[in-house]
Amino acid sequence: MKLDVNLCNNLKSIRTRLGMSQQELANIAGVTRQSIGGVELGQYAPSVAMSLRLAKALGCQVEDLFWFEEDLPEIEAILAGSLPKQQQSRVSLARVGNQWIAYPLVGNDAFRIEMIPADGETLAVIYPDARVSASGSVSEAVASNRASVGASSVRVKEVASNERQSEGEAQSQNGTNKVLVRLLDDIDKLHNTVVIAGCTPVLSLLARATERWHPQLRIHYRFAHSKAALRSLCQGEVHIAGMHLYDPKTREHNIPFVREALTGKSAVLITLGVWEEGLLVPPGNPRGIKTVSDLVEFGATIVTHEAGSGGQMLLERKLQEEGVPFPTVKGFTQIVHSHQDVALSVVSGIADAGISTASIAAAFGLGFIPLHSARYDLVIIKEYLEEEPVKQFLSILGHQLVRSQLEILGGYDTSKIGEVVANIS
Repeated sequence: MKLDVNLCNNLKSIRTRLGMSQQELANIAGVTRQSIGGVELGQYAPSVAMSLRLAKALGCQVEDLFWFEEDLPEIEAILAGSLPKQQQSRVSLARVGNQWIAYPLVGNDAFRIEMIPADGETLAVIYPDARVSASGSVSEAVASNRASVGASSVRVKEVASNERQSEGEAQSQNGTNKVLVRLLDDIDKLHNTVVIAGCTPVLSLLARATERWHPQLRIHYRFAHSKAALRSLCQGEVHIAGMHLYDPKTREHNIPFVREALTGKSAVLITLGVWEEGLLVPPGNPRGIKTVSDLVEFGATIVTHEAGSGGQMLLERKLQEEGVPFPTVKGFTQIVHSHQDVALSVVSGIADAGISTASIAAAFGLGFIPLHSARYDLVIIKEYLEEEPVKQFLSILGHQLVRSQLEILGGYDTSKIGEVVANIS
């Protein structure tokens, strides 16, 4: 059938989400693989019969697969970030408080490296030539990260008049630009979204676990170090900010920073647990590093996190405590943006050491020198606690399966997971 230029489809997106090849879908629907390819490429419009067969095979409605371009709704959203100089860009959307937020899917933000929830834990490794298991002890857990394109994304253009905010309200909220966004997904799904900013890979693990137990819920995880995550929360861009900052003056974690930042707002801090922070070093610690002062003595090269991150603040504090001038540390200006990047720098030999956590060291098979036990908290504006998506996310924190996922990572004390550790008003 001749293609209607206004007909759109997301056949490929739904098919690949279900893990089906074109041939598998063609076999189930009783059509040819070439037909599937042609529809996905927009080369022609399927017949009514073929549309019904495809919808049945994929377990969805015909309207989920095909629609007219002019039927796509439009919303107005606050832009969280910047867009390249072009007319159309891909974004993710979420309702935070009383306004829509658009998150540009540009550069690294267009991709996610997710920590996958485990289905089991190995107790022993059996080698065929040895024909025996590693005697008695629990084997090392092997974690694999899978890159996934930032799905549930949307391109520019859309607005529902009953959900618009006045220009003054939006600007006073976070002082950013508005964009018009055309929806490419069901608006109900977008409403049912929780946005979390933070730097621990555990947040992506929790996101996957939550979506497993609440299939209608979407978790949008945005990578940000602690101060940047808190800033996004203050600007109304996220529901939840993850933090692991320590104030040596008050000897408190996170609370002083939240009090200072959240002027005029009320929030709660709910803990995920305590994790071990320290230096990642190559397996066997060939340089024999024991403290941060050894970095200078042995001429070791280090990579560091961004300013405002918990890792960077820990390194600076420890150097100061041991009387080591910052400029004497080799590579102090080599900045990385995630805990995985620290590990990869050490694994590849770019650096001899870097600040991260015991769980990251275990995942990459690296040595670890503990420096500090930090409490990782989730900071939530109190009004968001009444929103159903946020309630669903928080409800899984006390689940034993979630606790087990964190425990097998190593380096986490989860005995107080889900507890409210502070109320800020």
